[in-house]
Amino acid sequence: MKNLLIIIYLITFLGACSKAPEAPPAAEARTEGESIFFPKDAPQIQAITAQVINMQPVPATQLNGRVTWNEDKTVRVFTPFAGRVERILVQPGETVRKGQALAVISSPDFGQAQSDTRRAESDFALAAKSLARLRELEQNGVAAAKDVQTAEADQSRAAAELERTRRRLALYGGGAGVDQAYTLSSPIDGVVVEKNINPGQELRPDQMISNAPPLYVITDPATLWVQLDAAERDLAHLKRGKVIQVRSPAYPDTPFPAVIAAVADFLDPATRTIKTRATLENKERKLKGEMYVTAEIDAGDETELLVPSKAMYFQSDQNYVFIDDGNGKFTRRAVKAGDIRDSRTEILDGLKAGEKVVVDGALMLQQVLKPRRVQK
Repeated sequence: MKNLLIIIYLITFLGACSKAPEAPPAAEARTEGESIFFPKDAPQIQAITAQVINMQPVPATQLNGRVTWNEDKTVRVFTPFAGRVERILVQPGETVRKGQALAVISSPDFGQAQSDTRRAESDFALAAKSLARLRELEQNGVAAAKDVQTAEADQSRAAAELERTRRRLALYGGGAGVDQAYTLSSPIDGVVVEKNINPGQELRPDQMISNAPPLYVITDPATLWVQLDAAERDLAHLKRGKVIQVRSPAYPDTPFPAVIAAVADFLDPATRTIKTRATLENKERKLKGEMYVTAEIDAGDETELLVPSKAMYFQSDQNYVFIDDGNGKFTRRAVKAGDIRDSRTEILDGLKAGEKVVVDGALMLQQVLKPRRVQK
């Protein structure tokens, strides 16, 4: 009997020792509107990290673009007369002077212009002689005054026609005689960058309006244009006369300064970008037409408010962050987000510099703030 009591005592003692002590209940958070209040000793606070947000300098804006010829110093050459190409005198890459011959075209139309000038010269000479003879006859009382007046009118018309045909022929470089050989000349000093003409080719003047390529493209590559596509948010940084830095993959370590010359007054409806043009000096001719480049536009002394992207979450078409108000209080606030820069997001509205933003634990706070569903 004594042994039985000992066994019962041991079983009771061991059962009591194996029972773990109950953990104290976790401190519960209290919510009021958009705010959460944790007790001072709440373990959840240990999982929350907050950071003071200050204004940061706005980094340079990066824009994509391409290099094009300076259209103010570029000419696309077409022929004003129909005809057949007889000789090619220059090739792409050659430097030409204003008035230098590019090609010779055998053109009956040009021959007609030469012929018109010769005919006008003959008509003028004949009209001048007739007028002189009638004036002499009038002095001797043989010719009537009205005949002299008619001869004077004929002489004036002949002089005007001669002036017109001479100016037309001079415009296209025509000389004496009727040889039908039209010389296609360069209208500017520059470099031949494109050639679309070959010996024996038939040419027509209407090619200019039929989207046919020009016979020659001549430009001055010492000055280039940079065509940039800017977003609407970049408009504040795009000012005429502002100096920007252009970089090319061909020269990654060499910036090329350029000056903004024009900013479009409308957005491209297809790409939603603003067409921007800058002028670039290219005296060493390192950059070539149609090169792809990037442009850096300095924001100057402008600053912006940036928060770590992980501090912000999106819900119901709205971005939110939590503000650490101290003493265990955290308040949810709606913010307006802007650009994303690396791992940080620009805040346009809803946050002030110097406020303490939760950067770790925002989703946990959202779960606490989220109202519980009513059990049915």
